[in-house]
Amino acid sequence: MRDGHMSVETAELELLAESLRKTMATHSGAALDTALADLGWPEMLAETPGETVPLVFRLLGESGAHAPVLNDVVLHVAGGSLGGTVALPYAGGAWVVWERADSPATGSGLDGELPLRSAPAGEPVPLAAGRLALGWWLVGTSRAMLTLAREHALDRVQFGRPLASFQAVRHRLAEALVAVEGAEATLRAADDDLGSLLAKAAAGRAALTAALHCQQILGGIGFTAEHDLHRHVRRAYVLDGLLGSARELTREAGALLRERGTAPRLANL
Repeated sequence: MRDGHMSVETAELELLAESLRKTMATHSGAALDTALADLGWPEMLAETPGETVPLVFRLLGESGAHAPVLNDVVLHVAGGSLGGTVALPYAGGAWVVWERADSPATGSGLDGELPLRSAPAGEPVPLAAGRLALGWWLVGTSRAMLTLAREHALDRVQFGRPLASFQAVRHRLAEALVAVEGAEATLRAADDDLGSLLAKAAAGRAALTAALHCQQILGGIGFTAEHDLHRHVRRAYVLDGLLGSARELTREAGALLRERGTAPRLANL
């Protein structure tokens, strides 16, 4: 048992991961929402959220697909019915709704693939579970960017040498990887509201770090519509803003610690 829920055996989790990868390779948006429901997403969320939420959201990031399942994570914790939508706080004091149907984005103004729309300020919603889910999505997005940059560095030849042989390129890849690995460790250790806040902040900062360094490694090709990097970069910026940006959450954590006067132990090392 884990957090009062059944655990998933490693073999079952690997089979689920393979099924999810295949589904996300061919579906996105409302179609993926339906496909995930067919795979048993509501039951997984209810019975084994500790294993399946990180898996589903990390694979969303790695695949570049999207689905409105963040609504379900928040609604599940709030005791609401799955399959609906809920107003979500966004960076800068804004609020958005992640629609279940595919429609042009009007909320973030950045990632036109995501059906986000601006909304009036809503009722307070449980944030911890949603922040962890978004943190895993950001980690998956970061790893997708790193994979693209690494492949480019290995394949591209400059001055008669692979791009990956240059120390400056290695340093950028290493810095991004360290940030992503640290964010993932923070996500795994988070078990309360403060831990979730810090984990989301770490994941957002890691994704923006990866976006910066991977864009530099890929150069001009990373800006083109033919290359996938720009999609992951846009996605990273939008996801960072949902439920509080890395900058906002860092400030919030600092204010909270000043108010408490002490810093709690977040992980037993």
